[in-house]
Amino acid sequence: MSQPVIRILIVDDEAAIRRALRPPLTELGFQINEASRGEEALQLLQAGNIDVVLLDINMPGIGGIETLRRIRASAPRLPVLMLTVREGEEQKVEALELGADDYITKPFSVRELIARIRTAHRRVHAPSRAEDAPIEIGEIRLTPARRSVTKRGQLLHLTRKEFDILYCLMSRAGRVVTYAKLLTAVWGADCREEVEYLRTFVRQLRKKIEDDPSKPVYLLTDVYVGYRFADAQMLQDGSDGADSELPGTEAAPIADK
Repeated sequence: MSQPVIRILIVDDEAAIRRALRPPLTELGFQINEASRGEEALQLLQAGNIDVVLLDINMPGIGGIETLRRIRASAPRLPVLMLTVREGEEQKVEALELGADDYITKPFSVRELIARIRTAHRRVHAPSRAEDAPIEIGEIRLTPARRSVTKRGQLLHLTRKEFDILYCLMSRAGRVVTYAKLLTAVWGADCREEVEYLRTFVRQLRKKIEDDPSKPVYLLTDVYVGYRFADAQMLQDGSDGADSELPGTEAAPIADK
């Protein structure tokens, strides 16, 4: 049975980027629409015939961030992937906080872009999961009702905060969760800036869930932005997450509270 055609809107003021993306995406069966500014993209989206938006952050006119804000006001579930530059960490975080599904950093490979597109599209159309339903990804199984985690059937002994971090990430598998969102979910809004807390617990958590904590395959770092837990497709593809070749920094141990 053939898969439905995914209709993509590429929003980028650089004509060279749009020209470069059209042939490989079209060849793979995607249907492509283009816009050079946010204002034009919003007009095209009113027709409602778009499945995924690739949105450049740095554009003339209203710009990518404001365009995202307006998209989310009218289409909260429409997958939006931000096209960013490597140095734009603050903009990446702002976009994710506003509801972007993911980002991809220029220059990027078409293979990586296609994987991100398919993941975002699949996530939106996946059946909803009950909050207390077990989550199983690779060899890791998390059971919220029991607050238990196993790997290859063996129980892992996690602290309360380690479990909360893992649940927050696994329930959003494949998506980057910003430091601020993760800190707020686990410690509360007053701790949104305490990134060193988070790095410490992630380091301890990797020691328990990864075969080689120095080369994580489950709990991945999006440098300067946040963390993501690999989904099944990422594990299958051997994807290592955005910018994961850059080493993260870790904090000194603190008490689990």
